[in-house]
This record gives sequence, C-alpha cells and structure tokens, in this order.
Amino acid sequence: MSATADHAETSLAVRLGFQPAQVVQEIGYDEDVDQDLRESIEETVGSELVDEDYDDVADAVVLWFRDDDGDLTDALVDALGLLEEDGSILLLTPKTGRDGYIEPSDINDAAQTAGLSQTKSVSAGKDWVGTRLLSPKAAKR
Repeated sequence: MSATADHAETSLAVRLGFQPAQVVQEIGYDEDVDQDLRESIEETVGSELVDEDYDDVADAVVLWFRDDDGDLTDALVDALGLLEEDGSILLLTPKTGRDGYIEPSDINDAAQTAGLSQTKSVSAGKDWVGTRLLSPKAAKR
C-alpha cells in the first residue's frame, strides 16, 4: 500500500492527534458543532466525549469556540487546567465567512498568552477550522 493510500484512510481525528483510550473532554458544545468530527473522535478514542462537568483531568480537550463566546484567552486557560501535563487542546472555530469567525492572529495571540504552542490548523468539517494547541509540557517532548 502506498503512503498516499495510508494517508487517505487515516481519519481526521487521527490526523488531529487523537489516539485510542484517550479521555477527551468537550467544551462549547452547541447545535452548530460538526457531528461527523465528534463521531470520528469518539471512534478513534473508543469512548464518548466527556462533557464540561467531568471532574477529572483529560488527555485532550475539544473546545468549540465562536467570536461571541467570550474571551478566548480565558477559555484556553480554563481548558488548560483540565488537561494532563502533556495534553493537547483542539480549538475549533468557524471558518472564514461563517457566524462567529475568529481571525487567525487572534487565535495565535490568545494561545501565546495562555502559554500554549500552536502546531497546525486544518479544515475540520464544512464549517469549522481546527487548531491543535499543545500544553507547555507537551510542546517540549
């Protein structure tokens, strides 16, 4: 099998860094989220996403965030407090032209202020862009 064929079979969740047996906490769920992406993540980790009321640390956080959801830096700092030391945050924001769009420079500024390292941004569905952010400990690995 070619490398191209391998890549084509890799789910979006795997490309975004999710792995089997991870505990993934979801924040900012609303009716506008991408259900296909959620299902891909659940299929990859082998369990349902835990909600905002989960009271233990998670391996990863999925943060759905729109421009009118408040302060992005505060949301990232709050999400960071929910993570294992080497965890990651998948920040999902509306694509350009969609309601709630956030400028990439604002995402970068908020991530840096929160002490997170931005690794990559990818299309994460029809209406969403995913930005993978690493905690300070994970970025050093």
